[in-house]
Amino acid sequence: METRRFSFLTETLMSHPNPMVHVIDHPLVQHKLTLMRNKEASTTSFRRLLNELSSLMVYEVTRDMAMQEVQIETPLETMTAKMIDGKKLVFVSILRAGNGILDGMLNVIPGARVGHIGLYRDPATLQAVEYYFKMPQEMTERDVVVVDPMLATGNSAIAAVQRLKVLKPKSIKFVCLLTCPEGIATFTAAHPDVPVFTAAIDRQLNDHGYILPGLGDAGDRMFGTK
Repeated sequence: METRRFSFLTETLMSHPNPMVHVIDHPLVQHKLTLMRNKEASTTSFRRLLNELSSLMVYEVTRDMAMQEVQIETPLETMTAKMIDGKKLVFVSILRAGNGILDGMLNVIPGARVGHIGLYRDPATLQAVEYYFKMPQEMTERDVVVVDPMLATGNSAIAAVQRLKVLKPKSIKFVCLLTCPEGIATFTAAHPDVPVFTAAIDRQLNDHGYILPGLGDAGDRMFGTK
């Protein structure tokens, strides 16, 4: 019965794709994700690949960023050119594994502000428990990109976005490496206005709330704690 339910969720998602879910299928993204999935990848390799992959993903995530015109001097003449205001963008990392994506994105947009949300998953209920929250000031003027390697049960992502909505930012996006039909269904039901960007939609969750086939626990593999 469980296998049939997972199959139904997957088939439904693939045949009726959610316009708020964006799969970044660039060959370089997919190549690096495959290398990260390999259980033989070292901690050093996993961390480097995560940094590189998130640096690539941020281009698609920020494709619709607002631009402003500024006047500059080239070596030949004065011209009007377009720039983004990185200080109006906030990357919010869900601790601890979100920091791996955060570092790669900051390589591309170093002017972005940074917020942190500390959440852990209760092993019994799989619900998110908050232990830390720190954001830049004046969030109403900012576009927020929430980052976490996995959108599995969806509970942590839902809690993080709900907490951020209280601050009334201009917009919120959620970025992950991997998700699954169950995670997408749960998250989009709670936050239908928040787009999800991911590198892959895997088959299903197991009984412990891990994505299959997945890549294991991203935090443990990134920090070498298991």
